[in-house]
Amino acid sequence: MRNRKAIPILILMMAMWLGCQPAFTQTQPGTPSSDSQVEKSPAPANPHASEREKAIQPYRLDFSLNELDGGKKTNSRHYSLDLTAGNANEIKIGTRVPVVTAQAGTNALVNTQWQYVDIGTSIWAHLRESQDDSQDYQLEVTVRSDVSDIDKGKEAIGAGVSAPIIRQMKINGTTLLVIGKPIVIGTLDDPNSSRQFQLEVTATKLR
Repeated sequence: MRNRKAIPILILMMAMWLGCQPAFTQTQPGTPSSDSQVEKSPAPANPHASEREKAIQPYRLDFSLNELDGGKKTNSRHYSLDLTAGNANEIKIGTRVPVVTAQAGTNALVNTQWQYVDIGTSIWAHLRESQDDSQDYQLEVTVRSDVSDIDKGKEAIGAGVSAPIIRQMKINGTTLLVIGKPIVIGTLDDPNSSRQFQLEVTATKLR
């Protein structure tokens, strides 16, 4: 009889204990609760924005084509162009020279064939900024130059046709620049004399 009376009392005590427990809401792992405020992270910055800002930096490149004889400078020609980092530009000056390629008969005006040859100076340059291992920005230039002229007093003669002898020099290269300091792009020797030709460039920030 004692056991039968104890069972209802035990059930009643368990019900009262369960009723006193605080209600709670189970949340899924990784899911914020409803009463917590979720801070919104700022949108990631555009990684190309700083590059575009740096690419608008204007520069002036001053080129000097120097002629040396025995190590002494005897002549120098100067060219300049403006450009921004990340872009290329070109300067070109010269003359189109007519050269006789064929001639037949006695009527030179009718039976002569001509071809025009570009003589002069052409300099193409591409400027860009690069980062070294220490994340410092460096200025790098790539240059392609083509210089030609007529060797006065010398002509090539063949098949009754005379044509001028054209000298040509090409200096191409890529190098790092130091603002305000002349940098030599390339040097070449004249195979027919003791002369030497040298192309150098100086970079200047315009603002």
